Amino acid sequence: MLLHPQVEAMEKKMSDLEHIEEQARHDLTADLADLRNDISKLSASVLELVQNQAAATKQQVLGAADEARHKFSAQTAEAKDRLSAITTDLENSIERSPFTAVFAGAIAGFLIGILIRPHK
Repeated sequence: MLLHPQVEAMEKKMSDLEHIEEQARHDLTADLADLRNDISKLSASVLELVQNQAAATKQQVLGAADEARHKFSAQTAEAKDRLSAITTDLENSIERSPFTAVFAGAIAGFLIGILIRPHK
């Protein structure tokens, strides 16, 4: 007679353990699904962050290149204006006193000839 109540108690404990095991499996499955979902969201967030950083960097580079192009263009225009002013001044000077210009050219040629002539 003692054996029967002990068997029933053991069967009840086994049933409780099976129920606990089933609940644990269910909880583990749900936790794994949540973890997969969280990893997926994290991957999407990281991808978005990287894309935003790449876009911002691209805009900075393009802005710097555009700024450099504008500066170069402005400096080129300024140099062209200076050269034009110097040319105009030289032309006006030659027109005002052509003999002085010829004399200055002759002296410059003579000096250049002396400097590049081979010495013996």
